[in-house]
Amino acid sequence: MNTNKSKHLFNEAQLHIPGGVNSPVRAFKQVGGTPVFMKRADGAYIFDEDDNQYIDYINSWGPLILGHNHPKVVEALQEQVKTAFSFGTPTSLEVEIAKLIKSMVPNIELVRMVNSGTEACMSAVRLARGFTGKTKILKFEGHYHGHADLFMKKAGSGMATLNIKQDDGIPKGVADDTLVIAFNDFEAMQAIVKQYKTELAAIIVEPVAGNMGCVPPKMGYLELMRKLCSENNIVLIFDEVMTGFRLAKGGAQERLNVWADLVTFGKVIGGGLPVGAFGGRKDIMSCVAPLGKVYQAGTLSGNPLAMTAGFATLSVLNSNPSIYAELDNKGIYLKEKLNEIFAIKGETHTINQLGSMISIHFCENDVTDFESASIGNNDTFKKFFHHMLNNGIYLPPSAFETWFLSSALSDEDLQATLDVCKRW
Repeated sequence: MNTNKSKHLFNEAQLHIPGGVNSPVRAFKQVGGTPVFMKRADGAYIFDEDDNQYIDYINSWGPLILGHNHPKVVEALQEQVKTAFSFGTPTSLEVEIAKLIKSMVPNIELVRMVNSGTEACMSAVRLARGFTGKTKILKFEGHYHGHADLFMKKAGSGMATLNIKQDDGIPKGVADDTLVIAFNDFEAMQAIVKQYKTELAAIIVEPVAGNMGCVPPKMGYLELMRKLCSENNIVLIFDEVMTGFRLAKGGAQERLNVWADLVTFGKVIGGGLPVGAFGGRKDIMSCVAPLGKVYQAGTLSGNPLAMTAGFATLSVLNSNPSIYAELDNKGIYLKEKLNEIFAIKGETHTINQLGSMISIHFCENDVTDFESASIGNNDTFKKFFHHMLNNGIYLPPSAFETWFLSSALSDEDLQATLDVCKRW
């Protein structure tokens, strides 16, 4: 496969952009080789600068659950572009998407729009601190809540990909207020809540982790977390930036039947445009300015283009709930067939999958936390990644990232993917 234009662009990019990329995982550091520069997309496919076509399994890292250029989203954006790009004032679009979010996620009583998942998570934690009057937070090793200082302890994903273990640039005092334990460890969670319950403002968790591969919670784990928070005046924050509106209309909360106090959103909620949101219980959300004294603001929050793309995407999902069953079936089918192929090849592996999120780990152990995810054979992953890439299948360029399926993937696309895998 000829990627000469991408190679030239990457050489040029490194002269002007740190590492040649605007987000670290794009640099192909874990897998080696040259990043592929994309120029257009349609449905389940992306096309690079050399006009090579790829079946897309990252879908902009999750937002494009309907695939690229869905007609309803494109039409809505075309109409909005004619009207305005931005106001910096309230708009009816903000009201409509807030109402739609509340109708799809029943425990959301108030919602505030922001501009990214990172901003949503840092705002939710500030709000939890303001509401409880406590300062410490608990997060989980390998869970990523954005690159704000307070979240960078053992943050998985990009840091794991680059093997960054020291949090340069983060004050010790900030880091000290963040407690970290292994995901799915019942005893550790009970012990740390018991020790710090008078200081813990919040527990923030990816209910289904997506930044150490796809790692679902063990049965009863989130239920225990919910119980401990309720008993100890701790705000439970579900980071549903990945899982929100992807695993079900009501996100992981609905799928797993565990309900948080605050929820953060991103990705799908913007239909591919930059956006985030946080919402939840009215008594907590009422602490946000201008109702309360927890300050949060953003010049482009509620941007008309982002609201338009998000509303169009959520409307399609809301009116076509069968999309979720179809995505589930695709995810299950892909997992089963990949398992068959790797078994025939005698390749040691574990596949985690829930709904439209799936990840392959080249190890024999179950992957239930960051430590077990880190055992995978990265040399094997590199070879697998480049084989798939060179044959037109675009996977996340890191073993610590989940794949994201879209409704645009056809049965033929899935079969083509499996056929390439068979030739590895």
